[in-house]
Amino acid sequence: MSLDNLLQSFGLTTSEFYGLILLLIFAGAMIYFRLRARQKPWNNLRPIRAFQRFTRAVGLAVEDGSRLHVSIGRGNITDTRSAAAFIGISIVSQITRVASASDKPPIATTGDAAIALLTRDTLRDTYQSMEASEQFDPDAAQLTGLTPFSYVAGTIPLLKDENVSASVLAGNFGSEAALLMDASDRLQGFTLAGTDNVPGQAILYATAQEPLIGEELYAGGAYLDAGPMHTASLRAQDVIRWTLIGVIILGGLAKFVGGLF
Repeated sequence: MSLDNLLQSFGLTTSEFYGLILLLIFAGAMIYFRLRARQKPWNNLRPIRAFQRFTRAVGLAVEDGSRLHVSIGRGNITDTRSAAAFIGISIVSQITRVASASDKPPIATTGDAAIALLTRDTLRDTYQSMEASEQFDPDAAQLTGLTPFSYVAGTIPLLKDENVSASVLAGNFGSEAALLMDASDRLQGFTLAGTDNVPGQAILYATAQEPLIGEELYAGGAYLDAGPMHTASLRAQDVIRWTLIGVIILGGLAKFVGGLF
């Protein structure tokens, strides 16, 4: 029985099978590095200026009584866009902990109903873990629109009305992100932005004060001390990256040698 026939019996294509293997390798690497960190802590992260400036902006927002805003975009939990949205949710949780002493806790906006519910639950769990359930405000996580531009149209007024001094864009954004960046710039607010959408990355690189390039978005949890698993995931990413590089090189050499004979 061939591999293709075996995969078809399980309802899998060849690409899905190899993707599953890659996912299992990544998960195994994360667990390994997490367990290893208990014996030998590792936090040798290269400096990323964007996160350094954002940490300072959080402190300034707490001091002057202004508000922080996290925009999670329009990621969908049922497709590949969910990864960036989950990073945005972890950032919401972490800055809520850091800014818990502020009179104005952070707010989050989303363009997807399921992500909005997850964000609200994350905020509730965060306050409960800090034994500050009374500070939880259900309106801190808002669904501002279900289409790209209605989402932006609903978010822009919040930046002014809520006295937002720093914004984070972490999720799936397209060309509409330029309008959010323009609104924040008019209010002289700090902006840290990253997305998994390639056209969106180009726009954010040109308009955000501190853009996150490529995989820097997925390092957000580790750089904001969201938990040891986030740091373990960075090391697992390095394993996958070098594994893929090795496979590409070996494949190229095999094809070259095969062509000689």
